[in-house]
Amino acid sequence: MKDLPLNPTDDMLRAVTRRHFFRQAGFGIGSAALTTLFNRYAFAKGSEGAGMGTGAGESATAAAANPLAPKPPMFAPKAKSVIYLFMAGAPSQVDLLDYKPKLQQLDGQGIPAEMTKGERFAFIQGTPKLLGSPYQFKRWGRSGAEISELLPHLGEIADDIAIVRSVHTTQFNHAPAQIFMNTGFQIIGRPSFGSWATYGLGSECADLPGFVVLISGENQPDGGKACWGAGFLPTVYQGVEFRSQGDPVLFLTNPDGVSGQARRESLDAIKDLNEMHLKSAGDPEIVTRIASYEMAYRMQSSVPELTDISKEPASIHDLYGTEPGKKSFANNCLLARRLVERGVRFVQLYHRGWDNHGTSAHDDIVNRLPSLCRETDQAAAALVKDLKQRGLLESTLVVWGGEFGRTPMNEARNRSKFLGRDHHPRAFSVWLAGGGIKPGISVGQTDELGYNPVEDAIDVHDLHATILNRMGIDHTRLTYRFQGRDFRLTDISGEVVQKLVA
Repeated sequence: MKDLPLNPTDDMLRAVTRRHFFRQAGFGIGSAALTTLFNRYAFAKGSEGAGMGTGAGESATAAAANPLAPKPPMFAPKAKSVIYLFMAGAPSQVDLLDYKPKLQQLDGQGIPAEMTKGERFAFIQGTPKLLGSPYQFKRWGRSGAEISELLPHLGEIADDIAIVRSVHTTQFNHAPAQIFMNTGFQIIGRPSFGSWATYGLGSECADLPGFVVLISGENQPDGGKACWGAGFLPTVYQGVEFRSQGDPVLFLTNPDGVSGQARRESLDAIKDLNEMHLKSAGDPEIVTRIASYEMAYRMQSSVPELTDISKEPASIHDLYGTEPGKKSFANNCLLARRLVERGVRFVQLYHRGWDNHGTSAHDDIVNRLPSLCRETDQAAAALVKDLKQRGLLESTLVVWGGEFGRTPMNEARNRSKFLGRDHHPRAFSVWLAGGGIKPGISVGQTDELGYNPVEDAIDVHDLHATILNRMGIDHTRLTYRFQGRDFRLTDISGEVVQKLVA
């Protein structure tokens, strides 16, 4: 493996390490630890073509001007952008995408003891009873994909998507599972998928962040902002949350009494001071600070135009089911299309509320699950249709899924009469479309009850490796050295799922 040129410059590296050593040595051996001696950029590594940052010949000022500039992929990519539709709370795969006739036949019977021996559940106690889906499944399209009646719009694009029914994870509680699904590790502190993507490839839009986050549903994801944080990467790569109501980005608007000219002059003065500080201190986070101020200034004009979906034609609003000015998943799907049109690298939508335990009508699979599907199905399918009709689906990879699945047994917490399912990390389903993914296929199978994968088991790191591959990145070579070792999104595992590759 060849190292890329140090980022932002070799000169900066030498300056940082020398200055930091003499400045900190007086505070004792602990202050002279390697994490203080060497700044983060000193450890950025990868292979040629990985596009990890500015080259050794570029100045610190140039790096500050545009740290999110486009970078070449490692090999010819299929996808330029990713839109990740994250269904926080975990949708029930056996009610939506993984039809199990045997489960229907055995509804109400106790699950075989050998299947759950030694199993840890979040809430189930004792010997749970199997719960067949109350919904009918239908074969759709030429592919004959079996999809629940709750997702009729998804059925219409069955020949454009790949359904994976054998994904599994190591986590069975929401917060660590969401963090794991988004960062490749269950504990906060690692960079998110979108951060890795923008670190490796930059962005093709100079007036918007490279990684944008949109949220709808009941509340914030359980994993919080760690799901789109930059971890130990420079903070310029973290996700930027856009809001559906009010100012799209907080504090972007000039305060009362501050003109655009005054704002520009203030930023110029702050930039001069920051560049002076950068030369003396060599802290690479100053580069991020300069870039953030400049990006915020450009966003004052780009964001209002971007987020004004009211100017879209009526046919588009009918397609998505959007209502301008309303906070909704549909509006966010349309906004996601507008973002990738403008060159944003990674857009992640979170829709919270899929935690269908069955403790009440608000979280069961008879009342709440259909409601969630009505909130999301039309818009998710419309996004794929819209990208396709605009010629953008080939270069945009759409991913849909949650952090784990749901048990094929009824939870029956506290003897609840409402039907619901507990957390199930052993097997769940996702679907993907566009961006070099083979359309109209189903990959992986679970057993006749939907409990364990029995064919093509795919873990979270395999899924990450495959998506990065479609973006022109070898997941084993997209690395960043931190605290003495090379880290990557897929940690120490992960294989590209060849059956998904077009």
